[in-house]
Amino acid sequence: MRRAFTWIAGLVGIAAVARWLRRRGTPAQTTEPAADPADELRQRLAETRETERNEEAPAPDVASLDERRAQIHEQARAAIDEMSEPPAGA
Repeated sequence: MRRAFTWIAGLVGIAAVARWLRRRGTPAQTTEPAADPADELRQRLAETRETERNEEAPAPDVASLDERRAQIHEQARAAIDEMSEPPAGA
């Protein structure tokens, strides 16, 4: 039994070494180098910035901002008041 195990272990080891040597001997696939994702993102960011510079955004209406801010504050106060009320069943 011990002799059979030794033979099997030896064959598995030889197969592993042969496989390793075959992989080591094959040249790496040298197609075009992969594009760096960071370069692509930098290019897209530069294009976006250029587009934003070329577009002149109209100045926001100050009155509408104040109205919107007041509306949001009123909603927040209402939510706070609702949460601070005791439950109806208590």
